[in-house]
Amino acid sequence: MNPKRLLSITRAGIMEALHFRLGIFVTLFANLIYLVLVYYLWKAIYASSGSDVVNGMSFTDTMIYLILATALFNFLEMFVVWDMSRSIQSGKIVLDLLKPMRFRKYTFWSYTGNHVVQFVLTFIPTFIVVMIVTKGAIPMGLNLLWFIIATVMALLINYNIEMMVAPICLFTESTWGINIVKETIVLLLSGASIPLAFFPEKARLIVSYLPFRAVYDIPLSILLGKSGSDTWSGLINLFALQCAWLIVLTIAGNLFWNHAVKKITVNGG
Repeated sequence: MNPKRLLSITRAGIMEALHFRLGIFVTLFANLIYLVLVYYLWKAIYASSGSDVVNGMSFTDTMIYLILATALFNFLEMFVVWDMSRSIQSGKIVLDLLKPMRFRKYTFWSYTGNHVVQFVLTFIPTFIVVMIVTKGAIPMGLNLLWFIIATVMALLINYNIEMMVAPICLFTESTWGINIVKETIVLLLSGASIPLAFFPEKARLIVSYLPFRAVYDIPLSILLGKSGSDTWSGLINLFALQCAWLIVLTIAGNLFWNHAVKKITVNGG
């Protein structure tokens, strides 16, 4: 595939995302309200615990983790399931399938422009504010490079999770309920809603090997120097888990898509 074509798709996505600037500000405002609620919730949890450190995390550690998880969510979030469902109902998916690019590849690259905008306008400002407020509580070094690599892999894993659910639209024509369940499971088991350190020991052990952890917890752990990421062996283990799930989900997603697309039924058009 010609890189110029991929860059053109990304550029078009950036222009589209910037065209709806009000949506970005609404998202930031909604995130601010959410973070205020999270702040007072966890403040109450730590106050009732009678300790400054709970499960190895201080209140500051927890807030940094959850604030960056929210910003990372805006960057990683895709709407593949919603878009595919609407495309099937309108008949637009036929045009997408006729494009001179494999559907899965085109779908991924069509979101890259929005990812770039969200990373620049939400994650980076949030990261800077956190650094200023906490007076440099986040370590600055090679962990930033490893974090970027882990985040790119998390993006690919998250996309493959989406593409495991989206083809269900080809059978049901609507996956609203299924997608809500999927988002809830991913946010809960990835550590985006509650840090995995607060899970019961047995549940944490199981969740640590699931693909959802590779989306949010691993990049954030690497950035913050948690979960053994401050050692080479720990870092390699985290990347190995991401690589393993990326391979498994990519293969499984391709097989499921190749099977599901044969069942396509288009309304409208």
